[in-house]
Amino acid sequence: MPSIVTFAEHRDGKVRRPSREAVAEARRLADALQASVHAVIVGSGVEGLASELGAQGADTVHVFDQAELAAYATEPYARAMAHVVAAEKPSVVLVPFTAMGRDLAPRVAARVGAGLVSDCVALSVKDGRLEARRPTYAGKAYATVRWEGEPQMATLRPNVFAVGKTDASRKAEVRKGTVDTTARAKVTAVHATASGKLELTEAQIIVSGGRGLKGPENFHLVESLAAAMGAAVGASRAVVDAGWVDHQYQVGQTGKTVSPTLYVACGISGAIQHLAGMSSSKYIVAINKDADAPIFKVANYGIVGDLFELLPKLTEAAKSYFAGKR
Repeated sequence: MPSIVTFAEHRDGKVRRPSREAVAEARRLADALQASVHAVIVGSGVEGLASELGAQGADTVHVFDQAELAAYATEPYARAMAHVVAAEKPSVVLVPFTAMGRDLAPRVAARVGAGLVSDCVALSVKDGRLEARRPTYAGKAYATVRWEGEPQMATLRPNVFAVGKTDASRKAEVRKGTVDTTARAKVTAVHATASGKLELTEAQIIVSGGRGLKGPENFHLVESLAAAMGAAVGASRAVVDAGWVDHQYQVGQTGKTVSPTLYVACGISGAIQHLAGMSSSKYIVAINKDADAPIFKVANYGIVGDLFELLPKLTEAAKSYFAGKR
């Protein structure tokens, strides 16, 4: 039986949403290809996460649970993934297009001789082969790509593919393995950002601010609206370059690529660099005093007006609305 192999990331004892999306998409493709789904999870103390991957659709979970693998390291993680791919000889390999996935996927592809298509936003099966859709030219166009050989390897843009319903009654077969943990580079310390902040690439709602806020002293208007909506905070490159907020908040071609359900752009003109990072959002709301701002060309809803008057009113309305939803 053909198979599909996925890589599962985890954080704070939980499987990350992009990995659950990858397993769910593998399950959907497997049903069309009459294939089985294999998930690979690497780390320390991760064996207990196998049941979560099984409930999401994995038939088999390959667990590499070693103390030396607690922190991500390119070489041992790539060895573990490549070992499973070599053993299972899958027709398809799926990896989340996260910071870790961007580092891991090409190294695994090189080890197993796979063709790799990055940042896919859609996958389909045609004549028994995989077909992918991915943005190109900074999101101004989309390419349809097919593979010639196997495995057909792809990285999936987070928040684009549906997670689907979990089935707690589905039990996955667990296969334990070990891997050589030697590496030329290792993580010596992890400096985490402030707790309580939503991860931009996984957030369902994002509120971003741009130069229209006029100064860092006004960025709290974006943060207040985001807090009222339970959203993550983003920013344009101009704001980050000006030192108003940290680079971790930057959305765009040189920042983070996001695909939330709702993206609210406050005082952002809509430069190509920024659009490349958020144009795949399902719904875009733009707030700008310039009716000719490029952001309105991609927005589903546009509000032309003074954001210093609009944002406080939207924040109060959001507090009232979301208070009844929580």
